[in-house]
Amino acid sequence: MPNVRVLRDIKARDIVRANEIARRAYLYVARNQTLPPQVRHQAQLQLNTFDRYSRPTTVKNRCYETGRGRGIMSEFGLCRFQFRLKALHGELNGVKKASW
Repeated sequence: MPNVRVLRDIKARDIVRANEIARRAYLYVARNQTLPPQVRHQAQLQLNTFDRYSRPTTVKNRCYETGRGRGIMSEFGLCRFQFRLKALHGELNGVKKASW
C-alpha cells in the first residue's frame, strides 16, 4: 500500500498533466505585454480558477516505498536508504555494491 504522500503526489501529477496545455496558454496571454490589459487580466482570472494541485510546483519527487521527499534517486524513484537496501538484496537490475 503506497504512502498517503505518494498518493497525493500521483494525484498532483495527473492533474498537472491534464491541465498543462490550458495553463500554459493562459500564462502566455497573461504575460504577453503586447496584449491589452483587459485580456491579460481575464487570463489571470482564469489561471486563478484552476485547482491548486494543477500547478507544476506542487509535484515533488517522493520515494515510492516510504513517501520520503528528500534524498531521492530520480532514476529509480527511491530514497537513498531504500535504494541501498534494494541494491544489497539484488532487487535492482544492473546495480551492485562497488568495491575497488
